[in-house]
Amino acid sequence: MKLRALLTALCLVCAVAGAAPPVQVAVAAAADLRGALEEIKAGFEGGQPGVQLQLSFGASGSLTAQIQQGAPFDVFLSADTGFPEQLQKAGLAAPGDVFPYATGSLVLWVRKAFVPEPAPELWKLLEQPGIQKIAIANPQLAPYGRAAEAALRHAGSYDRLKPRLVFAENVAQAGLFLQTGAAEAGLVSFAQADQPALRQAGSFWPVPADAYPPIRQAGVILQRSACPAQAQAFRAYLLGPAGQAILVRRGYGKP
Repeated sequence: MKLRALLTALCLVCAVAGAAPPVQVAVAAAADLRGALEEIKAGFEGGQPGVQLQLSFGASGSLTAQIQQGAPFDVFLSADTGFPEQLQKAGLAAPGDVFPYATGSLVLWVRKAFVPEPAPELWKLLEQPGIQKIAIANPQLAPYGRAAEAALRHAGSYDRLKPRLVFAENVAQAGLFLQTGAAEAGLVSFAQADQPALRQAGSFWPVPADAYPPIRQAGVILQRSACPAQAQAFRAYLLGPAGQAILVRRGYGKP
């Protein structure tokens, strides 16, 4: 009996030692996707034994620059279509491989202390003297920042409010400014404003869709990927019923 137990233990050790390490799929994603992708990661890995997602988040423009400089990502999920198309034109993604995966929406968030009853017209909320800082993502790097600037210009408020604007590197950092009180108001993604911490600290309203260009979010599988089959499996999950259901639940529209 002791010999049999010893042999069984040795077999288990050999099996573990001989097990192949998991395939790592490196995903670079726009910062607004953090909550949704962490949930998608759990679902995807549950159905793909031996495959793990490595998630990195940042402003879409910053991630594009990293990829152009050789960062070893397999998949890039941008908050717009322009940056993936830029990578495709540079030969870093296969021709015709840009895939839309969601549509984003912009909201105006205001800390509770500055929400009067009844709430005035949307943009007049930002005109209150007590609102000294308005957080938006950097329009040069982040599509949600471009949308925020476009919405303020559409409202005719940009020039008056420009001295109060504080620019975050990405929309997630803009949300952090709101959460910590570094800004009293901000223009961020619905997915960001819908987080429990921001729901508790303030209120938010959708910005009319005609006030800014549509936020069509798209991605690419990169040519340099060392695991294209697994990257394609992740894309299929993201675009499939399970992935899309998570994105819709997190406040995104269909692509």
